[in-house]
Amino acid sequence: MAHHRLEVRDLTVSYQRIPALHHLEFDLPCGSCVALVGPNGAGKTTLLKALAGLLPAETGTIVFRGHEKGNRAHDTAYLPQREDVDWDFPVTVRALVEMGRYARLGLWGRFGPADEQAVDRALAAVDLQPFAARQISALSGGQQQRAFLARSLAQEAHVILLDEPFTGLDATSSAQLGRTLRRLASEGRLVIASHHDLASVPELFDQVVLLNGELIAAGPVAEVLTREHLDRAYQTGVFAGPAAHRH
Repeated sequence: MAHHRLEVRDLTVSYQRIPALHHLEFDLPCGSCVALVGPNGAGKTTLLKALAGLLPAETGTIVFRGHEKGNRAHDTAYLPQREDVDWDFPVTVRALVEMGRYARLGLWGRFGPADEQAVDRALAAVDLQPFAARQISALSGGQQQRAFLARSLAQEAHVILLDEPFTGLDATSSAQLGRTLRRLASEGRLVIASHHDLASVPELFDQVVLLNGELIAAGPVAEVLTREHLDRAYQTGVFAGPAAHRH
């Protein structure tokens, strides 16, 4: 199990030669549900896209389970912010989930009975079997997020990256999504989600990566969300958020 972790070493990511992330170094073990936290413009989306292989690193490496990222791209699934998805695209929930199998099969792979079964298992895992034939535009926000999670499960991804998945969800949908993410982590996956609500981090996540262009801290929630770290990340000097009082 020694290699069942994500290792980020000296990672710098730039836009037009202007660094957005500076020399990040941290390790995250599989079986964790990780909050990616920091102020607006801290580089959270940039980091998720770099981990997903959608943005190139200027320096450094990203290693998962002993392999440098890029060699095992199917290990990772990326779920963008909901506002970046065309929810009016005419596709059913099942067809969306099937896309995860094609991502794993590759260009010349043939979709067969084993793939059908993988799609069925993925839909069952997120409680969306009754909605399989429904257009994604007809789903609630929480159901849409779970449909994309099902696509990740069909892909058999071990690292699941989510960009602000709780934004716009009501309390019931947020609670259900939180339970789903924690269950996926308990099955041995690594779940990393950018998140802006500090007060809800302790109930949703067990690890935190705190950023502001550079790494402020990474590790268990209680060790990262301290007044000192939050003051440094948010550059207030007098951070009064609920998480700071709690920890």
